[in-house]
Amino acid sequence: MARCVARELVERSGVDAERLVDLLVERALGEIGNYYYYTLLRMHLVGVEGDLLRRVVDDAREEDRNHFEVLIPRIYELGGRLPATFTGELGPLGGLRNLPAEADVPEILPVLLRSAEESVRAYTHLCGITSGKDHRTYNIALAILHEEIAHQVWFLEFLGRGVAEQQIRHPRAISPFVTQFLQSQRVSAFQSHSFPA
Repeated sequence: MARCVARELVERSGVDAERLVDLLVERALGEIGNYYYYTLLRMHLVGVEGDLLRRVVDDAREEDRNHFEVLIPRIYELGGRLPATFTGELGPLGGLRNLPAEADVPEILPVLLRSAEESVRAYTHLCGITSGKDHRTYNIALAILHEEIAHQVWFLEFLGRGVAEQQIRHPRAISPFVTQFLQSQRVSAFQSHSFPA
């Protein structure tokens, strides 16, 4: 196995690299699983209230995909790998599988809120174990945490407001905290290709 400098440095700083990689893989699978379930869910959100929730779900869906994209390079930098197939639950939104096909917004919102809360706890834990030790993983986890807290707030706002008030929600840019990591990945990928003069 090739020497992994990033993993070596993380271990030297006192972080259990094996456990960290496991947590990052778990989160990456959770994020892509959420993306999958949000994609299914948005097809069943109908009516005025459903349409408004679909807009919120669409934003959370895109951000969860971005979270998956920024976690993958760090997993591989630390010598980890993603499993070739999914096993078990596909992320915290797997609870949506148990909802009836005709589930309405009041039945769906608690599942969405629980998923957001679980993500907030998981990224808070990742920040806690990497703070002051693994700056790169910490910064990625913190950026994702900010966005997961926003998801939680969106669902709480939706629970606490009527449809008319929800229409005034001002959307923000998709993944404002994670974008910096996505951009750096794209630049790296571009620079690694050689182009003819």
